[in-house]
Amino acid sequence: MDIMKIAAEMFANGAGNRNLDMEQVQSALAGLLGSQGGGLDLGKIVSSMSQQGGLQSVVNSWLGDGANAPISADQVKNVLGSDQVSRFASTLNIDPQTALNGLSQSLPSVVDKASSGGSLLDSFGGVSGLMNTVGKLLK
Repeated sequence: MDIMKIAAEMFANGAGNRNLDMEQVQSALAGLLGSQGGGLDLGKIVSSMSQQGGLQSVVNSWLGDGANAPISADQVKNVLGSDQVSRFASTLNIDPQTALNGLSQSLPSVVDKASSGGSLLDSFGGVSGLMNTVGKLLK
């Protein structure tokens, strides 16, 4: 599964702009969210949302089975920072609010798909193992 490609397509759909250059979107997403091994750094995304953003229950819904809790554009901006989002939007030649809307629409699904069947969680030893790993990273 090429999570970066999936993330770019979901972002473009969430932003309401399917005419974006997908390679450019992938590059911009990697710059904004971090990359690891050619894909998105999901550990960084999860830790940022959980620890810095106080959104652990939201992220847990994305990682677990069942419905994904939504995240607002303002919550995304608070976690990622206005400057980062502005640079991301500028790279794609879209306005920051469109970028935030696309990110808030796509992040839950991207993390959910990357952890589909427990693959992401299993690699960390379940939700508690993932949170322990995140906690160690932030100390």
